Amino acid sequence: MPESKNRGFSSAAGLIQYYDMEETRSLKIDPVFVVAMGIAAALLVEVLNWKFS
Repeated sequence: MPESKNRGFSSAAGLIQYYDMEETRSLKIDPVFVVAMGIAAALLVEVLNWKFS
């Protein structure tokens, strides 16, 4: 059976596969946005903790 070019390298009896192609359908989030949301969540927790304690 011929191997497909886009399958990638397989090791460990096919349990781990490495692909050369980058996934293009995935959601891309800016790292600055992730850090800003983390800081905003931490501030929200602290404000709610201060208000209700």
